Amino acid sequence: MKPRITLAALFALVALPMTAVAQMTAEAAPTAQQAAAQRTDAADSSAAEAADNPLVQFPNQRPPDQRGLNTFEAPKTESRLIGNTPQLRLGGAFAQQFQAMDHSNAADEVLNADGVNVNQLMEIGPGFNLATANLNVNALLTDGIQVHLETYLSSRHHQETWVKGGYVQMDAAKFLGSPVVDRIFEYVTLKVGHMEINYGDAHFRRSDNGNAFYNPFIENHILDAFTTEIGGELYVRHAGALAMLGVSNGEINGSVTNPDARSYSVYGKLGIDRQVTDDLRLRLTGSAYHNGNAGRNTLYAGDRTGSRYYMVMENTTASTSTNFTSGRFSPGFTEAVTSVMVNPFVKFRGLELFGTIERTTGFAGNEADDIGRVWNQVAVDALYRFLPREQAYLGVRYNTASGELAGPAVDGRITEAGADVSIDRYEIAGGWFPTRNVLLKVAYVHQQYHDFPTHDIRHGGTFDGFMVEGVLTF
Repeated sequence: MKPRITLAALFALVALPMTAVAQMTAEAAPTAQQAAAQRTDAADSSAAEAADNPLVQFPNQRPPDQRGLNTFEAPKTESRLIGNTPQLRLGGAFAQQFQAMDHSNAADEVLNADGVNVNQLMEIGPGFNLATANLNVNALLTDGIQVHLETYLSSRHHQETWVKGGYVQMDAAKFLGSPVVDRIFEYVTLKVGHMEINYGDAHFRRSDNGNAFYNPFIENHILDAFTTEIGGELYVRHAGALAMLGVSNGEINGSVTNPDARSYSVYGKLGIDRQVTDDLRLRLTGSAYHNGNAGRNTLYAGDRTGSRYYMVMENTTASTSTNFTSGRFSPGFTEAVTSVMVNPFVKFRGLELFGTIERTTGFAGNEADDIGRVWNQVAVDALYRFLPREQAYLGVRYNTASGELAGPAVDGRITEAGADVSIDRYEIAGGWFPTRNVLLKVAYVHQQYHDFPTHDIRHGGTFDGFMVEGVLTF
């Protein structure tokens, strides 16, 4: 039997080209360009079918491409296995910037032990920043239960590969075989892991190392509320209403030592998100975060990858990796922090408005408990998306933050707050999606520092210039 199958196959291989030659006598054969185009169309069709397949995309995860824009919490959609084998989805994100910035200040000369003026700004000019990259792994273990792992392949602060975090997300519990539990999970989602905590809505629109696809601008907020902590989040959603309660260890790292100096963080979110008409979407959320006795809280210093504004307002001894938060500000609330953020979002056809109103109080470990310094932040994004499928946009962001610096230390102890200062930034940006996996951005930014003490490098500080960024995700 086997020889006959082999001979039949060989006969077919010979006969098919002969038949094609005979047909070409009746009609012209396609050109090489036409054949290539046909193959490309077929490949695009297959790729589009696979990309639109919810089992490939994991419907209870945010899509990694243009379809994920203006997605906040992951959709409440149950993923189902094909058969009984767990499914795996690999993804990634890459970003590269070109920067052309200038900066200046008016700070007094302050010499260190080596006679170097630590308030003299480093000379900077046009150039390319280090390319950054993320690797994402999603595994669907069983119906409604998946694991997410995100790794930073390269970042400004760490050029080596390291894990950002991961979590288990449960949108169903079919394995329990309980109709009551199934009914509960129609509205409930549970996330547990070492993960990016869901405080506020601004973190859904920020650049996260290589993944800058959801941010229509180049950099994040001045006070960048983002951190990864070990804990769990419980979500309840129905008809556009959202309630979330989270508990975490309050620090980036885990620890079992010095338990009296550490406590858990409690945070939550309430909101509503409605597609009022085909053209109008409204969303409003309020979030709160509290930790009264943290070992080293990093709510405003949790991004270990670095800012997009390389070396702005840094002195001549700075390095790209060590001084990785250029242009941002952390109030230094490492011991205790209480923060509240309100985020309105409106989208009417191509017009898009997103706001952040934030107030945070706290102190560091070497500050007196009764100081309770306060910082406030306001940010407003206004964008207009146009062209078919909203392939391009123009936008402007205004961001201001103001509050109290830490006062001077006496014998290592701070007993009073320092100067009242403020930082203002505006950014004008435009973007274009050549495909739904590629984004090209260009932006102009201007940032100023007000009322910083004369001995502070930021006294009279300002920086401005242009940036270009390319982002690819899949």
